[in-house]
Amino acid sequence: MFSSAIHGFLLAFGLILPLGVQNVFVFNQGALQMRWVNVLPVVLTASICDTILILLAVFGVSAVVLGFIWIKTILIIMGILFLTYMGYLTWKSKPSANATDGQLLGANKQIAFAASVSLLNPHAILDTIGVIGTSSLSYSGPEKVVFTLACILVSWLWFFGLSIAGRIVGTLDSTGRFILALNKVSAIIMWGTALYLAISIK
Repeated sequence: MFSSAIHGFLLAFGLILPLGVQNVFVFNQGALQMRWVNVLPVVLTASICDTILILLAVFGVSAVVLGFIWIKTILIIMGILFLTYMGYLTWKSKPSANATDGQLLGANKQIAFAASVSLLNPHAILDTIGVIGTSSLSYSGPEKVVFTLACILVSWLWFFGLSIAGRIVGTLDSTGRFILALNKVSAIIMWGTALYLAISIK
């Protein structure tokens, strides 16, 4: 069971590590919020969404999603529209020292955006469901449970750590220049991902 735990941990870490839309959003909110506790809605939502995707992957939904081309196409189109819109909002947003400024997302908007970033990102869904789902076929019984829990643990630790790192950067960056630059980079990543998804439609 130890080997299945290591496998799950390394596999999930490799999938979640790249600088994607979800990671950028969590880090951004960590940097923008006045207190770290205010970013908990986005952290918990992202973690829960990943947990759901991992559980779906392990329990075989990957076969359904990957088996029907029209499901994949719908996911991709929704993802393109969402990422384009999110990229526009992120590009236009500016850091502010005023906690009541409209650029700081409240709990409800954090949850909605985090859920959208997590569940309307076809690339992440197909990666998570496809890779983790396929890898889980190697295990059964207690080993599969350990493998699944290891994957889930990585997501929770990663998002909490990412939000804390964002909060530290936000505290040190009193001028707001770093956050402003990060917003531009984030928007470009979102638009690049949307373009990649558009090209991948077959």
